[in-house]
Amino acid sequence: MIFTETFLKGSFVIDVNLYEDNRGWFFRSFCETEFASHGLNTKWVQHNHSFTELAGTLRGMHYQMPPYDEVKLIRCIAGEVYDVIIDLRYNSPTFLKWFGIKLSAENKKMIYVPNGFAHGFQALQGKSELLYQHSAEYTPGYERGISYRDEVVNIIWPKPITVISERDMNHPTFDASFQGIRL
Repeated sequence: MIFTETFLKGSFVIDVNLYEDNRGWFFRSFCETEFASHGLNTKWVQHNHSFTELAGTLRGMHYQMPPYDEVKLIRCIAGEVYDVIIDLRYNSPTFLKWFGIKLSAENKKMIYVPNGFAHGFQALQGKSELLYQHSAEYTPGYERGISYRDEVVNIIWPKPITVISERDMNHPTFDASFQGIRL
């Protein structure tokens, strides 16, 4: 695996080493030793699988508050999405900055999202599927969200938003009282 840290410290784009022959292809999507050698989480306690029917659909921007904050490892296994993370860490030099990347079944890239980040994505193709690994279980009452159209963060989405849940549509925007996540 090839680990490339983004400008948001602690987040990584992970490219795979693809081995192909006349049978097809093979790659490792996780190796405890390689993740540990980069100082990354190696314990996954929950795995999720999402399916998004229509292109243009947006999911996000979601996070969990401490003590149930979580690290995520995300991979697209069907279709293509534009995956976005926002740094919410208090005192981080990149506080409220975002990073976006296309994840697809074709490019096989993964994104490692550290604690203290919000996450969301927009389906660029219909019938897109994501696999998520989480370092903490989903804990009701600790989940939060930030508006996908917040003017402070100013995420540039690649397509018009065609489908979004009522919950995601109504996440709050940032204001002067938001002090970030203290880890």
